Amino acid sequence: MNVPSILQIGDILVSSEVLTEYFCCDYATCRGACCIIGDSGAPLQKNETELLERHYPQYEGWMSSAGHEKIAETGFFEVDRDGDLVTPLLHGGEECAYTCFEDAGCFCAIERAHCAGRCPWVKPISCRLYPIRASVLRNGLTALNLHHWDICKCAFEKGKREKVPVWQFLREPLIDAYGADFYAELSAVARQLSPDTL
Repeated sequence: MNVPSILQIGDILVSSEVLTEYFCCDYATCRGACCIIGDSGAPLQKNETELLERHYPQYEGWMSSAGHEKIAETGFFEVDRDGDLVTPLLHGGEECAYTCFEDAGCFCAIERAHCAGRCPWVKPISCRLYPIRASVLRNGLTALNLHHWDICKCAFEKGKREKVPVWQFLREPLIDAYGADFYAELSAVARQLSPDTL
């Protein structure tokens, strides 16, 4: 079957890779490297800058002292060289200010607080949606593209081994970001392309 490179669902353009590629985080291999490697912080939506500040008392206990110092110095977000809102990086480097370390691995302090029942917010949607990267186009449409990052090679390999499509792995964040109706239509299209998908 010929699969178009871009599919449109409502006002959202979806790369066919979102439906045909496989992905499943392999934390045992990467140890959360996505939190400490990169040339910019995690992309933020405008409302998330407010959420970072509002919920700070609930997740700050999981942050490092360096993270606290960074927030005190620069605030809860930064603007990167492209003019985008992003999470602050420590020492002008790669490590996100909201990272915490446990047992030789790193996690998101916000997500740790959420999992502990202390914070209702999970973490920035750009982190939850990875490896999908969302961008708003000039015509107002949202584009969802698959991002390939070397440190996540193991996750693509694990997803393929375990037959976990990207769109299924990201079910909850996709619904939270774009709604249940969007996800239902996305699922229907995916199953037409790959009838063997459960």
